[in-house]
Amino acid sequence: MRGVSDVSGNVSGGLAGARVLVAGARVTGASAARVLAELGAEVTVTDSSPTQLAALAATPLHAAVRLVAGLATPLPGTDLVVTSPGLRPDAPLLAAAHRTGVPVIGDVTLARWVSGASSGRDQAGAEWLVVTGTNGKTTTVGMLESILCAAGMDAVACGNIGLPLLDAVRAGHRVLAVELSSFQLHYSGELNPRAAVVLNVAADHLDWHGCLAEYAAAKGRVYGEDTTVVANADDEWSMRLAAGRAAVEFTTSEPAAGQLGVLGEALVDRAFGDAAAGGGHTRLASVADVRPPGPHNVANALAAAALARCIGVTGPAVAQGLRTYTPAGHRGVSVGEHAGVRYINDSKATNPHAARASLLAWPRVVWVAGGLLKGVEVDSLILDTRDRLLGAVLLGADRATIAAALARHAPNLPVRVVDSGDDGAMMEVVTAAAELASPGDVVLLAPAAASMDMFTDYTHRGRAFAAAVAALGATR
Repeated sequence: MRGVSDVSGNVSGGLAGARVLVAGARVTGASAARVLAELGAEVTVTDSSPTQLAALAATPLHAAVRLVAGLATPLPGTDLVVTSPGLRPDAPLLAAAHRTGVPVIGDVTLARWVSGASSGRDQAGAEWLVVTGTNGKTTTVGMLESILCAAGMDAVACGNIGLPLLDAVRAGHRVLAVELSSFQLHYSGELNPRAAVVLNVAADHLDWHGCLAEYAAAKGRVYGEDTTVVANADDEWSMRLAAGRAAVEFTTSEPAAGQLGVLGEALVDRAFGDAAAGGGHTRLASVADVRPPGPHNVANALAAAALARCIGVTGPAVAQGLRTYTPAGHRGVSVGEHAGVRYINDSKATNPHAARASLLAWPRVVWVAGGLLKGVEVDSLILDTRDRLLGAVLLGADRATIAAALARHAPNLPVRVVDSGDDGAMMEVVTAAAELASPGDVVLLAPAAASMDMFTDYTHRGRAFAAAVAALGATR
């Protein structure tokens, strides 16, 4: 291969003629394959799923891309492996690449190479504003995109949010509101965005990273030498990862000098502009402008505002952006009301930290939970929220683990366990929850667990819940 070590300085010359293996055929891998082929690389895509490869084969592909199922070692002559973020470093293919000295990078590093970026702004002039954390990433990035667009900027949300980062880079947008997962950051050794935030860190994906410290360390890779650091003053890990850096902080309490926060019913800024210099504050928006409601989303809005303020966005644009932001699906969305009971779909609450925030947003809750806990415990979640709980309905692979924790910490709470794993399980869940609820209560799907034991993903789970709620209304 010509110039792998120098590729960040001359990506076209470095990748033209290179033999690149893309590991993974889903959205990120497909994007990487297309871009690499456009840059003149000889691209092979491999995936353990023949179905996934067949789905990729059905899309328009460059002639230089070939598909090979189930490779456990790089093909002879491979110059570079670009891995999809979900593939663990100890996967046989990646381990074999390391043993044979073939470089392994992720899509974020490839995007930096393609953009020619060596600092917070790439060679095309685009600003990178990056969001990571255990919870709130997608909401914050969506809010940030809306604020930037309200300011008249050519901005797009990308990365783990849906639009692949590589596609956003190639499209030439001027500001990139980038969501990155811990998996992506693990493989990102050259990230140095204009500004970045670690929203929060709580136990999640421990089956992938091994321990909380390694998971947090991956999140901390979002900060580069020239990055403006934004940190959550209310989160211990966010502040720990920002330690030793001059950080812009945000808090859902009244802000100190140098912070963004809440004063009365307003989001205010004491970190930027004349307010920072003079000891006053700049009003950014009303708490009522933040949707969905809840303290966790106020924190997300403050994080988005801080990132936008880093590149000069005005207070009125922050307010307009928050008012016009449309929340993504399956995040605290009302999906029906029957017999005076509201049904809320927060299927995206895929870990205990997210479920805690969701539960604390409502005073009287019948909790729908369960799925794959990914190696984390739920005892502290139940201790923090048991005063809100009126009952619980559990499903999924780790339902017994959650039931045992409820028995320890809320022994008098009515609990229903749905053992069915077929398509009718969610109807059983919603029917059981309706029996536990009274007028004025909320039935809340906030599973605290991943969905892949029973559903394709959290959106499939959320749709099943919404359909069951609709069917419940039709029978009553």
